[in-house]
Amino acid sequence: MYDFANSGYTTVVITAVFAAYFVGGVAQGAPWATLAWTAALSLSNAIVMFTMPGLGAYADLRAAKKRLLTLFTAGCVLATAALALVGPGSVALAMVLIVVSNTFYAWGESMTAAFLPELARTESLGKVSGWGWSFGYFGGMLALGLCLAYVLWAQGQGQTASQFVPVTMLITAALYGSAALVTFALLKERAQANPVALGRGGFRAALKQLQHTFHQARQFRDFMWLLACAVCYQAGVAVAIALAAIYAEQVIGFKQQETMVLIFVLNIAAAAGAFAWGYLQDRIGHKIALASTLLGWITTCVMAGMSTSKGDFWYAAVIAGLCMGSSQSAGRAMAGLFAPQHQIAEFYGLWTFAIRLASIVGPLSYGLITWATGGDQRTAILSTSVLFVLGLLLLVPVNLQRGRAAALQADQQSAA
Repeated sequence: MYDFANSGYTTVVITAVFAAYFVGGVAQGAPWATLAWTAALSLSNAIVMFTMPGLGAYADLRAAKKRLLTLFTAGCVLATAALALVGPGSVALAMVLIVVSNTFYAWGESMTAAFLPELARTESLGKVSGWGWSFGYFGGMLALGLCLAYVLWAQGQGQTASQFVPVTMLITAALYGSAALVTFALLKERAQANPVALGRGGFRAALKQLQHTFHQARQFRDFMWLLACAVCYQAGVAVAIALAAIYAEQVIGFKQQETMVLIFVLNIAAAAGAFAWGYLQDRIGHKIALASTLLGWITTCVMAGMSTSKGDFWYAAVIAGLCMGSSQSAGRAMAGLFAPQHQIAEFYGLWTFAIRLASIVGPLSYGLITWATGGDQRTAILSTSVLFVLGLLLLVPVNLQRGRAAALQADQQSAA
């Protein structure tokens, strides 16, 4: 249900509506606008990258996942609502609010992922993760559908983007906050606080535990390979999330309402991909399932870069949707497979470190290539395929059985 709640933020704010509005409306189409957008996202991801592993260790030691999730949700909802204050020329305000909202969003995304191993048996991690991602895309579609309906009505009234985009931010914030209440009402914190952490003070004990985990990196080498793989392929996924609307409008020539319909269909494809692939993943294995989606992503980048019409781009977008849900779900499940039970939030904090590093590398490299080539976004999107190729190569050394055995051994050592 939390996946359902928070997906509207990425769908409406980061992908479909506010991203393109920032470049074309707030920054008024300036040559540096795309780079400014990717820089704001990169700063927020850098903050998350360096704080989430420690927050994850703290959550494990203090059994505070649900409490932190509540705090992070409130922060993202309020900052998203505040985006309604942004108008043409308010570049600084827009960047600050994007940094704040995306930071709280990412913290919450990591904390909810840490509940996955508590809610699913080992043999069902892929399936349950797929349920979450799939249901999440329906939440994104609901948010986008409500916003699209309002935008079409507002345009019929003669309103401009500076008038109707702020209202879509309020719609998104309201849906996020209200849907998340279901999670807070029903989800239980099953973990137990570590009495050592209670005696020493939470963050000091958390940092000591995190340091201990880094010293054990060799024991968890398959998890480390997975993190390296995730940095590469999630960098490419981050490009699709952060820049799909900008590419569609600036390069292919989509109008804003066409872009919203495109993202809506992309979410349908992503929901179907995540749901079906979760079952397939548990059947054929996490590694093969993830590798298959990366091949799909490489195909998508090439097709998008060579598209010369809206029809061609539609084909690339549908393939991207199918791969988006399945690749993100597969990675999240594999991280749960390699996480010791007593360090779940900490390991997902490290997973978030990799994902947020990827979210810096992908969009920022895209923005720099676009800027360096004088606005050539086709070259930038074709270059993104290299990230998925690297991810595929780094996936090769990952051994699922060995990685799972290391997690079980760590739990046994902790119990002893």
